[in-house]
Formats: sequence, C-alpha cells, structure tokens
Amino acid sequence: MHNNNLINKGHLLIVDDERVALKNLEHVMKKEGYEVTATQSGVSALNTLEKQSFEVVLTDLRMEKVDGLQILHKCRETYPDTEVIIITSFATLESAVETMKQGAFYYIAKPFRLDEVRKVVAEALEKIRLKRENRALREQLDRHQGKIQLITRNPAMQHLLKVAQQIAPTDCNVLLTGESGTGKELFAKYLHAQSTRRDGPYLAINCGAFNDELLTNELFGHEKGAFTGATTTKLGLLEVAVGGTLFLDEITEMSPTMQVKLLRVIQEREILRLGSTQPIKTDVRFIAATNRNISQTVQTGQFRQDLYFRLNVVNLHIPALVQRREDIPLLATHFLQKYSLLMRKNVTEIVLEVMELLQNYDFPGNVRELENIMERGVAMATEHTLGIAQLSDDLRTLNIRTFRRQDGKIPSWEEVEQDYIQWVLEETKGNQTLAAQIMGIDRVSLWRKLKKLTKIKENIIN
Repeated sequence: MHNNNLINKGHLLIVDDERVALKNLEHVMKKEGYEVTATQSGVSALNTLEKQSFEVVLTDLRMEKVDGLQILHKCRETYPDTEVIIITSFATLESAVETMKQGAFYYIAKPFRLDEVRKVVAEALEKIRLKRENRALREQLDRHQGKIQLITRNPAMQHLLKVAQQIAPTDCNVLLTGESGTGKELFAKYLHAQSTRRDGPYLAINCGAFNDELLTNELFGHEKGAFTGATTTKLGLLEVAVGGTLFLDEITEMSPTMQVKLLRVIQEREILRLGSTQPIKTDVRFIAATNRNISQTVQTGQFRQDLYFRLNVVNLHIPALVQRREDIPLLATHFLQKYSLLMRKNVTEIVLEVMELLQNYDFPGNVRELENIMERGVAMATEHTLGIAQLSDDLRTLNIRTFRRQDGKIPSWEEVEQDYIQWVLEETKGNQTLAAQIMGIDRVSLWRKLKKLTKIKENIIN
C-alpha cells in the first residue's frame, strides 16, 4: 500500500558517482514520498533505463565512461516524457546552456540546496502531469471530433456536466447563469449536442444587442410588404429553429414588451410573423442565459415572474474561473494548442513563470479572458515556448487581486479584508511581521484578524 502511494507521486532515478551526495539525495527524495532508484554508475543507469522508465532523472554531469549528457540523450530517445535534471560541481555557463539546449529540464550547481532540488523536482513532475493531460485531451478531441467538449477537472463543474447530460434529452427549458465569459454559450451548445434535437438547428441571439423593433424582426420574421423596405418574406429565428434549440443570451436585457411576446410563444407554441394573421406552429427548445442576478430582477419587476418560471425549469450556475483554479492549466494548454494550430505555429509549452502568474490571477473576464491571453501569447511567440515576454504589459505587472461581484452581490468589507490578508501573507511567504508592516497595522492587530478568520473557517466547515 505504501509503495502504491509512492509510485503515484513519482519514480525518480538518481545518478551520482559521489557516494555521499547520492545517499543524501536518495534519503531526502524518499522522505518526500517519491519512489527512488539510485546508482553511482552512469553505465548502470543506462542499463536501468533499458528496462524501465522514470518520471524524473537527476544525474551528475561529469562521470567516468558514461556522463550525464549521454543519460540525457538516452532519455530523450527512449522516454520523451521523462524530465532530466543535471547536477554538477562543474558549474559553468557554457555547460548549463549546452545541457538546456539538449533538452535538460533544469541545471543545478553543487553545492546545491535541498529546498532547490525539492522545488525543481516538483516542477518537473508538474510539467509531466500537464503533458499527460494534454495528450489525453488531444486523444479525447480526436475521438469526439465535431462534438462539443467542456474541459474541466473541477468537482463542481463535473457535477454540472452530469446534470446537463441528464436533462439534455428531456427537452425542458434551461436557464444558465454566471459571470460573463464563464462559458454559458458553450454549455448551451453542449446541451443541444447531447439532446434528441442534435440533428436540428442550433441558433443563438443576444437579446441585449437589439431594440424591440429589430429583435421582433429577428425572432418572428415578417411578410413581404409588412413595412417599407420589406421586399421579401423573412423567416424569424423562432421559425428557422423548429426541431432544434434557440439560445437567448442576456435574456434579462429583453424589454417587458418582448418578454410578453416570448411568453406567449412558449405557452402557445406558435408564432405570428409581422404583417401576417396566420399563426405558425413552432417546436423549439429554449436555453436562456444571463450574467445578472435574475431573481433580483424578478423582485424589482424588471423581469416577468411567469416568464422566469417558464425558462428556469432547470438552472445551471456556471462558476467563475477563479472558483475553479485547477482548470486554469488545462484550459491554458488547450487554448495554446488551438491557436498554435490556427496560426500554424509550433508553440508547444507554457513556461512555469507564466503558469504561476495565470494561476494567481483572478480573471475578471473568466475563460474568455484566458482564451484572449493565450491567443495573444501565441501570436507574439517567436519560439516553441510561451513566456512572460509574450504577455501584455498589464498582465506582466499585475500584483494584486481584483474586486468582483459574487452572484450579483458586491462583497462586504469583511470578505474583501479576508482575501487581502490571505493575499499579503502569500506574497510575504507567511511572514506575519512583514505582512503587518505592509498593511499598516501592528502585529497584535493582525494576529486578532487571523484568529477571527480561523473561527469563520471553522464555522463554515462545521
């Protein structure tokens, strides 16, 4: 059982002809929970690599008969996913550049700090994990080419997907809520693709982009001669979408007059073209979306309660990207692949510094903003990696989190203060004295606030 846990964390091969250094590294890495194979011989390391693979290889550069570069070449040829970390006492700029050029993950000079080794190994394993997820993602996309894919490993999002799969074939109307850019339209397309209507049309309209006259024309159409300039009959979306799905984005921007017209369509399942007296039967599934607090708009009378009930048969609330940070690396690499393909570039890797910045950013624009960042990054990239230089100036210099509404509500000062304290402590690596100085309060005041924060967390858990 213990062995299984170690294998899950990672299997390391350590090669060093200095016995003391080898034993020291072996002991530290085993203590960290890795499975470790250690050898003092480069020849022995090559023989071992003939028989099995490792996630990470830590090897000395200068050794007799077989050196670290030969081990690096062997790994590149046989195990392209394996990351190699070169460790040597012969620390020169030339040798460091050479090993990195030939594919080494990192270069550490002796005497090394154990904390540095731990950090580098963890980063190498994270890169491997992302590579494997990317490969699995590509395979998944190949298997489901043409199908709508929602990429996530967040438990809340995975639950939403299960609910979406359950309700998709039922033909009930669905209301999608969540901040702008969270992927509500992608969810709408997914519901359509999973439904019995998937062979029918999927049409979308932004209700906030038209005045009443234009929206009526777009939804209901008109007869020839219905108004000046109507030289032909036009079919509205409610007629064209028969047998399929109509996605109504920003539904809360629809005027009271249009809300009455839409309610009648849902209740009577028929439409009337402008200029016609003959009703036309329609069979459309409605999926509506809003980034506003729709319950609040119902309470204030801005949105009809009866229409709300008709559309909100099932509500799917899409969480903000900041609430599912574990999806950021997966989505970032997905968009990297997407735009590398579209722009015919070979940008295959996101440097660790960029990934850390993305994971610490609050994304007020959510997934749409992340996609825009990656599109710009690929466009600016001149090599196979996307680095800090490819990001916008604003993002590169960003060092504080954003204020944002939560489910349509402005957060209280206490909620903002909690986030700020946590952020400052992260930035100061837990140094409470320094954090208190930065915040302009004394150490005792910070201690009291942290104690209060701990009690709040305990109450939430209990």
